[in-house]
Amino acid sequence: MADKPSRALVLYAAGHAALLPRAADSGAGGGGGKSHLDAFASLASCGFLSLRTPTAVNDGGDKNSDTIIELAQLLDVYDGLYPAETAQVDPQELVVPKLSERFMGMRAAMVTNCPGISSFAANLGFKVFSTEDFVAQSGSDSGSKDNRIIDSAFGLLGFAEGNVQDSSEFDLVFVHVGMENTASKLGKLGMKTDLNRLDKLVAAVMESAPVGSAIATRIHVSVILSYGSSTENKEESCLILNSSTETDSDLKLLRPRQSYTMKAGKTLDDVRNHHPMLLAQWQEGVTRSDLAKEFSFEEFIKRAGNFAMLAERFLHEVAFKLWKAPKYGA
Repeated sequence: MADKPSRALVLYAAGHAALLPRAADSGAGGGGGKSHLDAFASLASCGFLSLRTPTAVNDGGDKNSDTIIELAQLLDVYDGLYPAETAQVDPQELVVPKLSERFMGMRAAMVTNCPGISSFAANLGFKVFSTEDFVAQSGSDSGSKDNRIIDSAFGLLGFAEGNVQDSSEFDLVFVHVGMENTASKLGKLGMKTDLNRLDKLVAAVMESAPVGSAIATRIHVSVILSYGSSTENKEESCLILNSSTETDSDLKLLRPRQSYTMKAGKTLDDVRNHHPMLLAQWQEGVTRSDLAKEFSFEEFIKRAGNFAMLAERFLHEVAFKLWKAPKYGA
């Protein structure tokens, strides 16, 4: 545990896990335009966030409904959005306590280009910035757009010119990285462009908080990649693979219930074992580096230090690092 509260940056890349090259496609050493993602994973503590899937989604044709569902779980308001035995609540009409009420006055900012996510986050107590406005307020005309996004995020967290300021405007900055090119006519080129953009954002983070710096010991960075709507094949990217012999064996009855399928001591029936979010977290001197050297499902399932955690526990774990919530679990 750090001797001072951390300040947190979350890069949430919605749908980008589906863009990662699979081991069979990329060959040894990974690749596919994610060298900085791989470098970050090699420093970080890696694992998965398990997701719940509603039995019916009435999104009115909203293409961002998958992201809203994922965000609702990351921010632990999913049960309010999908209350038991009642109809889905409109995300814009969800009535829950603000983040500052739930997490000891925590001040949080959301950066996104999606209007639906903007209003959803504002309703939860985030100060919302559009990505373009966020870039403009960086105060610098030099450097790439990605560098300026990270510069602005670091500034809001009280990090400037390699120094840690005594106070900050926000405790948490949450950057939503949406797909920009994949749905276009660019095809695989567009997919590569989306992945390259995320890789550049991670590169900017590592450049702004280099190993051994004062900032690296005070900023808690989470990089989350989800599969979004690319979850049709339930046999891919599975947390648990049951062989036919296991299925027919009485030994399966002795297997303890995995914690990522439970909440508040109760078993959840809607947790899926396939296509979890990929999570890598790093803060120098606080997180433990594991054996993962690449940012991929295959690498995490073999060598990550963590297995899976229910996505609804994510914000609570981050808030603990900010001294805004008690420790949960072991």
